[in-house]
Amino acid sequence: MDTNVVIYVLSDSIGETGEQVARAAASQFNSGKYEIRRFPYITDEEQIVEIFEEAKEEKSIIVFTVVIERLKRFIIMKAKEYEIPAVDLMTPVLDSIQTVVGFQPKRESGLIRRLDEQYFKKVEAVEFAVKYDDGKDTRGIKKADIILVGVSRTSKTPLSMYLAHKHYKVANVPLVPEVPAPDELFEKDTKRVFGLIANPFKLNEIRQERLRSLGLSNNANYASIDRIEQELEYSKQIMERLQCKVIDVSNKAVEETAGIIIDIMKENFGED
Repeated sequence: MDTNVVIYVLSDSIGETGEQVARAAASQFNSGKYEIRRFPYITDEEQIVEIFEEAKEEKSIIVFTVVIERLKRFIIMKAKEYEIPAVDLMTPVLDSIQTVVGFQPKRESGLIRRLDEQYFKKVEAVEFAVKYDDGKDTRGIKKADIILVGVSRTSKTPLSMYLAHKHYKVANVPLVPEVPAPDELFEKDTKRVFGLIANPFKLNEIRQERLRSLGLSNNANYASIDRIEQELEYSKQIMERLQCKVIDVSNKAVEETAGIIIDIMKENFGED
């Protein structure tokens, strides 16, 4: 390979894929050196013309990962006009996938980056929910997008995880009469706090089942109606102090409760 060969990488996104492929191909030629010049975020024909004007002065190759049809056609046309070799990395793969799946690609630039960003946002939210589950660390209250409060077995943890998969950072705080609610809770924007309550008899069933699964007697105070009603009364007092939205989860699936919370968050903050 001549020392003056320049590979121009054009992309309507960041161009990482094109550059990696170009480097991988160029590495197969041991003689000489090469230079790669990456031009990301190509959005109009004028940019393309400027690149070809530069490329015509050198021994050059054009490599492009452009999915916007208008720009792709323009690059191919200019490559013929300037007699510069041009390699379209995306079209053969897109055409093959289209043949198999039977419908056309979206042809939107930067989709893989957006998918990656969404994935890592979800992972971060899930890790947050685990770290700040069940009031383990009250510092999470200040950082959370959503705070869930309620007595034991009101679906705080599964709801936290479901909302985390919707990219919300959620901390949940158990309310127990013998344990004062954390001060941080009363400093939080009440529009981000949601109180969960349930029918005491429904909670009684759930708690008895929980005790059985742990091999414990279902006659424990934890599952008694009197104890549950005492806890619910205390939790309602805290929720009233917080002036937060209260949701009865007695007959609601986690998805249904999450949907209510998400709708309220969108209304309050325009968040998705």
